[in-house]
Amino acid sequence: MSSSIYHFFKNLVDNKDALESITKLDDFDFDVNILSCKRVGQFPDLAIRICKDDELFEGGELVELKDSKSYTVSSFNSTIPTGRKQIAKVIRGKNSEVLRKMIEAGDNISDLPEREVFYLIRGKSKGRTKIVLVHGSFFETVKVSELIAKSFSQVLRENMESGKTRFDDETKAILETLFSEQTSFSKVRNVENASVKLRFRIMTEVKAEGNILNTKKYHEILDDTLNLILPSHSENEDQLNLDKMNVVFDNLNSFKIFQVKHHFNGNFLVFQTAI
Repeated sequence: MSSSIYHFFKNLVDNKDALESITKLDDFDFDVNILSCKRVGQFPDLAIRICKDDELFEGGELVELKDSKSYTVSSFNSTIPTGRKQIAKVIRGKNSEVLRKMIEAGDNISDLPEREVFYLIRGKSKGRTKIVLVHGSFFETVKVSELIAKSFSQVLRENMESGKTRFDDETKAILETLFSEQTSFSKVRNVENASVKLRFRIMTEVKAEGNILNTKKYHEILDDTLNLILPSHSENEDQLNLDKMNVVFDNLNSFKIFQVKHHFNGNFLVFQTAI
């Protein structure tokens, strides 16, 4: 059985009424036959099985669920959104829950070291609903390391401008490098004689320009629709995505197919259907 984000999207389309009406997105009856992992509250919420011996589909995509009672994408807690992610950074240690579940599902994680990342986002406003399954590159318009480093650089600059402290250029560069990796923040810090441990967490909030649910910024994403949103860098890439969709769906007549232009990150291909 083939498995990929396209097959996952078909499961959503086939059950779009339930997807729209259920109280919690977590409660949706996802097709377990195409999943290698399902859990709640930690990235990834879902992982697609690796598609072995298939020339068209790769599979292995990671999916995070985002539910909102408005047309605002809810915050990303701890994990900064990305388009691709090294599976080694998701699976930490031999006792990892993700690793155990993937092995039980028959996946060899080393078969696909880097995974595509998608976000299944549902927003509700005034009795209307927008649902998008969007590639993570929609939110990753600046590399994560650069995002963290430049954010930390702002802290250094603000302190220098206020006269609280001074750094020479070399020290400033070293500090920016040290804090350019998210792991610098996510580790638990144990201080001698302290009765508590400390862990810094990064919370990522989406700007209006990156909010795919925002009607003013992305008016093409209509109320009461379900959308698959993929990067569109070339005609060849678009054609490949069309070929994959034509294999998974009997026909695409029920879809409106068009491009939407990201304010920072080029074009994206949209497959839209009413719910």
